[in-house]
Amino acid sequence: MTRPSQLLYPQREPAPTRPAATVLLLRDTAQGLEVLMTRRSMTASFAPGAYVFPGGGIDAADAQAHGQSTRRPGQSDLHLTQAIAAIRESFEELGVLLARHADGRYASTADIAALDRQAPFAAQCGQRGLTLAGDQVFVLAHWVTDRDLPRRFDVPFLVARMPEGQSPVADETEQFEPVWVRPAEALARHHAGGFFMIFPTLRTLERLQHYPDVDAVLQACALEAPLWTSCPRAGLLAGKEARYMEHEAPYGELALTSPDGQIVHTLDWQTAQPVALLRNLMRLTAPNPGVMTGPGTNSYLVGEPATGYIAIDPGPADADHLDRLYRAAGGDIRLIVCTHSHPDHSPGAKPLQALCNTRPAIVGLPSEPTARAHSAFTPDRALEHQELLALVAPGPEGDITHTLKVLHTPGHAANHVCLVLLEDGILFSGDHILNGSTTVVDPPDGNMSAYLDSLDLLSSACDQHQIEFIAPAHGYVLGHAKAAIAQLKAHRLKREAKIVGVMQAQPDGTLDDWVAQAYDDVDARIWPVAKRSLLAHIERVRELGLAGPL
Repeated sequence: MTRPSQLLYPQREPAPTRPAATVLLLRDTAQGLEVLMTRRSMTASFAPGAYVFPGGGIDAADAQAHGQSTRRPGQSDLHLTQAIAAIRESFEELGVLLARHADGRYASTADIAALDRQAPFAAQCGQRGLTLAGDQVFVLAHWVTDRDLPRRFDVPFLVARMPEGQSPVADETEQFEPVWVRPAEALARHHAGGFFMIFPTLRTLERLQHYPDVDAVLQACALEAPLWTSCPRAGLLAGKEARYMEHEAPYGELALTSPDGQIVHTLDWQTAQPVALLRNLMRLTAPNPGVMTGPGTNSYLVGEPATGYIAIDPGPADADHLDRLYRAAGGDIRLIVCTHSHPDHSPGAKPLQALCNTRPAIVGLPSEPTARAHSAFTPDRALEHQELLALVAPGPEGDITHTLKVLHTPGHAANHVCLVLLEDGILFSGDHILNGSTTVVDPPDGNMSAYLDSLDLLSSACDQHQIEFIAPAHGYVLGHAKAAIAQLKAHRLKREAKIVGVMQAQPDGTLDDWVAQAYDDVDARIWPVAKRSLLAHIERVRELGLAGPL
């Protein structure tokens, strides 16, 4: 767990959330699925002028109206309360009423006209012999408003089929201009500048556009659990606010640099300046972007002026990059660590060492005979598994310490190590775990079984050392470290299962035949690289007998 003393910015408590409910009313048309949207008042305190789905705060009366609503088996009290709130809000804002007569007929326009939108809702329905159709309202998603905003809501996004024979009529106070629109059309109009929507609405429509009809949406929601849950985070990109969900690449880095959600961290990739991630952690990205390196190789400096610094992965022998590393550390580099010997990680070690008056030791594991010629590497001292590398200096309240624990993690390379910053729960994963792509496992130096075993080792380390974040050699910091590792292993095993199927279906196929089928979801331009990992999977499959006789 990251020490509060190492955070870059003073933290403040985000605004409390208020319970609310939103409902997407859907209908089928010849052109495809449409959703009902409406424009918020220009004077609204939250998202003025935005096109939204009807909804609002949950009232105490919503929880008291369970007896006046139908209910699905398995529908929880909370979900029923939310459904009733959504039914009430869609009536008050748009005059749409999800309620039925005893014979099953939905409320008619005459029923709706007889009800007062300002009077107690459930009681009026009861007086007209109407039962709320809570069983017809399903949970699609769960959103929590971003931590940086002054007004925050904890809100399910619900879905329901629009009752036949009803037409929306806006209340003309909170909501205006109801419109039926296909999700893809709404997104196109927004990006053209004529249909303003806020982040959760956009992300919901992006997912909704892939469903062909209302039945498909409702079937997807049948498990009584949200299809996704998100409390977005925001940073600065190209000088503007940019928001991200948990599965998107920058999310973990924003959680590390500003856990309270303030919009202070810049996400633009650049090589000229160090990027502060914590008080004791800086990242400098080498100017070597490419297909294999993403935005470039990340070099890290752990430490502070009082303790000096440990440099992790100095990168290629680029003089300007190494000079920036040296200057960012104030020339006080105590140790240079290479996670492995590949040419975008270790060649900068000796030139960086030569810049330093103290000639810090270069440590890592020497390359094995299986390494390719361009990956030859001999450290000044070989690291040992579970060895501790410590920076210590006296401070006003006791010693200042930054300790890295070494973990031998073969797989991507036979001499690969990862490092854990123990005091702050951060894993430096080298190339074993990347953000935005999966690493190449290239035999003979790479080994898929060893790679998967090393993932298990890192997962256990997450529990042992309360690791929350992963700082990879390529890409942004990842959050939810253990979940990220589990997802990566599942992805590898899913790919392996696909490879087994291809091998069994085409036992006489070549690598080119197999890569085209096993990686048919990957850009064909990546297939030459993918063939290396394919070969690693094949070696493992044959070693374990997973494909049977071929």
